[in-house]
Amino acid sequence: MPPDGAAEAAALLRERRPAQGPFIVALTGSVASGKTTFAEALKAAVESWPDRPTVELVCTDGFLRPNAELDAAGLTIRKGFPETYDAEALAGALAQVRQGPATFPAYSHVTYDVDPALAREVTPPDVLIVEGLCLQAPVGADALIYLDADEALIEDWFVERFIGLWAAAEHDETSFYRRFRTMAEPAARDFARMVWTQINLPNLREHIAAARGIADIVVRKGVGHAALAVTAAP
Repeated sequence: MPPDGAAEAAALLRERRPAQGPFIVALTGSVASGKTTFAEALKAAVESWPDRPTVELVCTDGFLRPNAELDAAGLTIRKGFPETYDAEALAGALAQVRQGPATFPAYSHVTYDVDPALAREVTPPDVLIVEGLCLQAPVGADALIYLDADEALIEDWFVERFIGLWAAAEHDETSFYRRFRTMAEPAARDFARMVWTQINLPNLREHIAAARGIADIVVRKGVGHAALAVTAAP
């Protein structure tokens, strides 16, 4: 089995592909579970199908409510929870792309906010992969993939991702993570673990993990994001 399991997941998806497209595939899992990297590998695997389908990749982060709106509603500390997304707009965009071009907003992980300049128009592809959070409830996708891993592993991945962004912010004054550069690395790591414990872990347990039980395909990951198993629902 390849380390990431993308080829196996793509093979299972091919069996579920409807006769007419676009075939919309939702991909979800915890914060820091490796959704973006897996989505890119899955895209490459699907593009290698014999009929060489066109594949587009979009992210639900663009449907987060802008920071100013979250601040006004007192939801900043809940960012990433279901109520901080415009789920209606996400479902609308997925419905629209079945009929014709649709605009998908985008998010900057540098500024930690929706960035209108990054929005793009997507012409209906043969396969559309939408990855991110807010996918534990039906949004009009044809198939759902869930990335699963032990909570302790995901916590470590989250901390390392945070530290990478923290380190990069040293030379980027526009980065949201610049504000944490006053912390020494040990303090930054402690802060990241606090964020995980107080925000991301409750979100995983209370909301995101619900997608595991309804997923068409579950990719079980281990150390180093290696795929331990790729299983399909009956």
